[in-house]
Amino acid sequence: MALKDSGWKPQTDEDSFRAGVGVGSGIGGLASIEKTALLLNEKGPRRVSPFFIPGALINLAAGQISIKNNLKGPNLAAVTACASGSHSIGEGAQMIKNNKADVMLVGGTEAAICPIGMAGFSASRALSTNFNEMPEKASRPYDKDRDGFVMGEGAGFLVLEELDHALSRNAKIYGELKGYGVSGDAFHITSPSEDGDGAYRSILMAIDDAGISKEEINYVNAHGTSTPLGDEIELRAVERAFDSALEGLSMSSTKSSTGHLLGAAGAIEAVFSVMALNENIIPPTINLDNPSVETKIDLVPHIAKEKEIKSVLSNSFGFGGTNASLIFSHHYN
Repeated sequence: MALKDSGWKPQTDEDSFRAGVGVGSGIGGLASIEKTALLLNEKGPRRVSPFFIPGALINLAAGQISIKNNLKGPNLAAVTACASGSHSIGEGAQMIKNNKADVMLVGGTEAAICPIGMAGFSASRALSTNFNEMPEKASRPYDKDRDGFVMGEGAGFLVLEELDHALSRNAKIYGELKGYGVSGDAFHITSPSEDGDGAYRSILMAIDDAGISKEEINYVNAHGTSTPLGDEIELRAVERAFDSALEGLSMSSTKSSTGHLLGAAGAIEAVFSVMALNENIIPPTINLDNPSVETKIDLVPHIAKEKEIKSVLSNSFGFGGTNASLIFSHHYN
């Protein structure tokens, strides 16, 4: 869909050689692994499909896409838990920046809603349980009654293109990926560092890479998963990073509507960020009835908000203390 919307496809060998794919996933073919393990136990090894290994490998998403579309440039797969999609986008941009490619089809995908996936996240006490009778109310980032995230599935993709390459074919340009920041917490396998330092440094790196002032960013698409610990830590990291530039800053979590897409989260949220930039509409944080902490940041409760957006910061953080921040801005020819 993203490639079709871009209006581009390789016409020559050189086009193919200069076009790549980057697809992130946090877990990969988990349902396939589960089903095959049960089959092995019940029927024995001869019943295991020869396609099992290729179907379970995370990088085969990028491989299959490249084969189908004849994209012979860089072929990448970021595996950084819930930051996988954002890292794939950021690393794809680096391929273009470093002249390894002219076009990169980048994003993330995840389909981990299966018995073992649900059991594993339940065992880690990561999922919401207090709203089982009202599941539409369960994902409630920044609300005082939040008690965990809601799993989602899906995929999101962007076509990144070197500017002159895009201009030469009169491409519709939705925006520019201006900044990319990365960091590690080196703190805990599942919990973010308590002072939010990793998120803070990732945000600052992205702003520095973008070469813009903090005041030029007036919308943050938050990681905001609806966990009791993570939401507040991210909020404080954003407050610390923006400091005196908090005036007029809006921040919302689209996970309140989509659930948490794990490795695909950052990718679909990058799409939300770019579309917010184009439409000047900020998606809301639904179910935010009672914010758990006071903040000067507008958390956009319940209802989408019209606003002239200058630039957007999109955050993604994952287990293992991996952090990614992306900044999207308007393109002015």
